[in-house]
Amino acid sequence: MKNGVAITGMGIISSIGDTVEDNLHALRSEIGGISRIEHVDTRKRDEIMVGEIKKTNDELINMLGLDTINSFSRTAMLGAIAAKEAIHNAGITDAITSRTGFISGTSVGGMDTTEKHYLDYTNTDTYHRYIEAQHAGFTTQSISKYLGIRGYVSTISTACSSAANAIMLGARMIEAGQLDRVIVGGTDALSKFTINGFGTLMILSDDVCTPFDEHRKGLNLGEAAAYLVLESDQMVAQENKKVLARVNGWANTNDAFHQTASSSNGEGAYLAMKEALEVAQLDHSQIDYVNAHGTATPNNDLSEGIALTRIFGDQVPVFSSTKAYTGHTLAAAGSVEAVFSILSMQEEIIFPNLNFETKMEACPITPQTKLSSQAVKTVLSNSFGFGGNCSTLIFKKQ
Repeated sequence: MKNGVAITGMGIISSIGDTVEDNLHALRSEIGGISRIEHVDTRKRDEIMVGEIKKTNDELINMLGLDTINSFSRTAMLGAIAAKEAIHNAGITDAITSRTGFISGTSVGGMDTTEKHYLDYTNTDTYHRYIEAQHAGFTTQSISKYLGIRGYVSTISTACSSAANAIMLGARMIEAGQLDRVIVGGTDALSKFTINGFGTLMILSDDVCTPFDEHRKGLNLGEAAAYLVLESDQMVAQENKKVLARVNGWANTNDAFHQTASSSNGEGAYLAMKEALEVAQLDHSQIDYVNAHGTATPNNDLSEGIALTRIFGDQVPVFSSTKAYTGHTLAAAGSVEAVFSILSMQEEIIFPNLNFETKMEACPITPQTKLSSQAVKTVLSNSFGFGGNCSTLIFKKQ
């Protein structure tokens, strides 16, 4: 018999708030966190808009109580802050008392730190402690050690679907009885490497992004971290836990079309949504809200829009992209939007697709543009990454 997958805690830090409560307030108030760059030394500072967390690394160190000299990158510190909140939210006082795992997604890893000191490595050993931070796994190890988790620890780096895939893997391990509890999600900080990389692709916007709008110009990069605590039904019963929601369906597919572009017919996205519905044993008509990937790039929004119409026909449910609030937080996007999906169910609110004005001519679907109150029992959330890596998660109200 398969185990159910309960969500008992969540934590987040993003450009719209340092906690779940802060993020909910911004979402309710329709206050976006898109601005000019302050904390990254880049010549694109005045050229693009980003979803930046307005805290220095020293402020993050103080929030975590770290020693002044440490090997934490900004990515790791953001992750530790969000994961710590998730564990506290779940009422966990000792993370190692059961079969507890930690699965984290990241694409930037420690690059935000290593790129700052790269030219100094051969001149002084002062910054040698950061060299190992370059690889993505070091970020996960730093966070897990900070949290005191010594069980199953794993890193997923599948670009912008990383956190969604971390949630999916954690859910599958709970379902299979391999873990009793697992903290899952993702973290990424802004870095010159990603700013320049996306700039080379010419998909960064010089203004606030406009998901699903005909005149969209590109995405706003963002930084964030978000984590969920997943627990088996046995753990929930044993510890009399409050269940926030459930992970009900999941799927990961690949449209094998292009390294950085989605297929014109949205094949990967379509297959991911189709399979996730099958895993959840739901009909498409039972989805109340879709938290879309919606990056505001010409390619993604059209491809995802077409995939939505392939799944739902002319009855596409209420949908929106929340990236106009936070920016595209890369590997963290799937878990950031998982938190928003859960909040949508808890608060019975659909968060709007900010900045939308004009329907796409090639796929004339209209996202939710105003804060709306309605019963939300089931949410489908999409996360798509470079390399054609497409993931869909389905969350169900307890």
